[in-house]
Amino acid sequence: MLNTPTTERLRELKLYGMLEALKEQEESPEYRRLNFEERLGLIVDREYALRQQKRLQRRYEQSSLKQRIEIEDLILNAERGIDRREILYLLENHWIKDRHNIIITGPTGVGKTYLSGALAMSAIKKGMTARYYQMNRMLRALTAAHMEGKIERYLKNIAKVDVLIIDDFLIEEAGIKEVRQLFEIIDERAERGGIIMASQIPVGKWHERMAEPTIADAILDRLIHNAYRIELKGESMRKKQQIKIPEMVK
Repeated sequence: MLNTPTTERLRELKLYGMLEALKEQEESPEYRRLNFEERLGLIVDREYALRQQKRLQRRYEQSSLKQRIEIEDLILNAERGIDRREILYLLENHWIKDRHNIIITGPTGVGKTYLSGALAMSAIKKGMTARYYQMNRMLRALTAAHMEGKIERYLKNIAKVDVLIIDDFLIEEAGIKEVRQLFEIIDERAERGGIIMASQIPVGKWHERMAEPTIADAILDRLIHNAYRIELKGESMRKKQQIKIPEMVK
């Protein structure tokens, strides 16, 4: 029988992994063949694994990624413009430590957001943090932060994450206000790197879609000179996933 005071203390200390492992050992006679140190080691391992899983889940939830993406689900083929060796290298996260950026471009539906999320999930699984933003929503949040006097906190939160994803980059042309806001964000992370830009717009057309040429120069200088570029191509993945409904038999 389990020692009730012990189990209560484990609950009070929120050592739920140890409690679960202790109950499991009590219920299975196989564990009685192990010595004390071996059984204790298994109990501690269970607590450690549970805490690691909770940290991973917390980092994932804080990332605001649209979906949880497993690296194994990536379709790495040349037909989509993917260099398998380059992607596998980027999944090792050296680009983050080296303060580089990644630019992913291509038509709608080819998997830019998915690939961005996979790269972010790789970092999350290695104990790093990530945050997903859709560009226009990010700029609206920045405007609200200015109005509420919380701009320093907002920029600090953006600056401190290891991987910052800006999706749908320049999908709409940026006016003077938006360009200046975008510069605030990019400049805040200029020395840190770790930015993933995903856009339908080719890099060569980014400058002309920003209304303030001088600031546009500064933004692109901070983004492009140290960035890996991935240009996806092919048919929309969404079209391939559409379910065809058979016609009714008359």
